[in-house]
Formats: sequence, structure tokens, C-alpha cells
Amino acid sequence: MWWSYQDVEEQKARVQREIAKRKKRGEKFEALPAPAGQKKLSTTFWGQAWCRNLESYQDYETRLPRGRSYLRQGKVYDLQIEPGKLVAVVAGSELYDTSITILPLPKKQWQHIVESSAGQVGSMLDLLAGKLGDGLMQVLTDPNDGLFPKPKEIRFNCSCPDHADMCKHVSAVLYGVGVLLDTKPELLFTLRGVDQAELLSNASSSVLTNLSAESGDLAGADLSAIFGIDLGSAIAAEEPPPVATKPARKKAPAKKAVKKTPKKRSQ
Repeated sequence: MWWSYQDVEEQKARVQREIAKRKKRGEKFEALPAPAGQKKLSTTFWGQAWCRNLESYQDYETRLPRGRSYLRQGKVYDLQIEPGKLVAVVAGSELYDTSITILPLPKKQWQHIVESSAGQVGSMLDLLAGKLGDGLMQVLTDPNDGLFPKPKEIRFNCSCPDHADMCKHVSAVLYGVGVLLDTKPELLFTLRGVDQAELLSNASSSVLTNLSAESGDLAGADLSAIFGIDLGSAIAAEEPPPVATKPARKKAPAKKAVKKTPKKRSQ
């Protein structure tokens, strides 16, 4: 028992030395904040929806618990979400480079989501906070036709010696996405390769005009930067251009009447 404990401590020390080396080489190597003091990994609509979807697949259920544990211990580093790809480093007995490839959302499926959202997304703030109608929520989170990827659309790659389809390091990264979506829900749209602004195409200019970043759950947030569009441009695009008026024509000055003298009659 003593030897086992000593071995574990040596592994931790070895990992920390490797992290120090990478930082010295200029790598950021930032740990994903572990959800401390809370039962659920995620606390927002988008983060929780991602985790629920992940746990709904029986193919993953035997590997997910270890991934949750790794995430809670702060072992996921430098998680990056790109179009169709997740990249991170996970600390185990060594540092393991993990990448996950996810197919883009099929165009037909995205078009169905866009059409279903017509008139139902009031503002960017509502979309970001998940303040949507029940009907639209069901469309977005549908396991077959919603935003979240299905197992057949996901491919894993990890440098660890575990030959399982989903190792605990991959599982930790997948759960890490849910944590990251708590603060950056727009990354879900980035991951699936779609433009979230299309869900707002039916929002009225008055709603956009009244949208304030100084109120609500996202006080102070730069919504234009978060969603990748210019609020001012979106409002201006909905306002009709001013109607050009022709300049009034100047009246020509009145001609002076010329008095005609009667011709003399010949006698």
C-alpha cells in the first residue's frame, strides 16, 4: 500500500515536471476550471444540454464516470474548440494529447432548425442564455435532428495506451466541452460549422435596438463579439433607406408684358 501511494505521488511529480517544461517552451498550458463545490458539471442551459446528450448514448456509459472524475480533478488542459474538432491535453500517469473530430452539421438538418426558429428567437441575449420556448428547445436538443453530434459523427484519437473506443481522457475532454459552453455557448455553433446569426434573422429591429448588455445574466458582455456579428449593422440592415426627394424646381421669372401699339389704318 505504501509503495502504491509512493508510485502515485511520483507519477504526479513527473507530470508536473513535464507541464513545467511545456510552459517553459512557451505553451500556455491552462487547466480547464474544475467545477468545484457543485454537484453538476455544468450550470447553464447549453452546458447541461451538452452533458445530457452525451450521457444519453449507451456506447459511452461505461467510460463516462472516469472522465467526469478527471475533469473534476482539473486534469484537462488547453481545451480548444474549432470547427469540427476538439483538442486538449489530459494529465494521467503521463500527459496525453487528445483530439476529437466531429462531422459538421448536415445542411438539411441545420435548415430545418433555422426554419423551426422563425419568429421564436427574440434576441441574441435570449439565444445565448437559452431563454427559448419549449418547442424550439426540443428542436435544438433533439438527439436525432438537433445541434448535438451523434456517436457515428464522432471520432477519437488519444496518445494513451488504452485501446478502447473511448478512453477516460477522451471522456474528460467531451465533458469539458459542457463546462466551456457555460461561459462560451457560441462555441457549440462553431464546433458544428453553422452560423448562429441565421437563427436571429427574424428578430425585429426594435428587439435588437432595446437589447442591453448592461442588464440580465450577461451584464457587461460584448454580444457583438460573442456572436460574431455587428449589432449596429444588423439594425441598420432592417431600417429602410431614406427616400430620395427631388429638389423643388425654381419658377422662371415672369415675363414683362409688352404693350402693343395699334397699327394705323391706311386711308
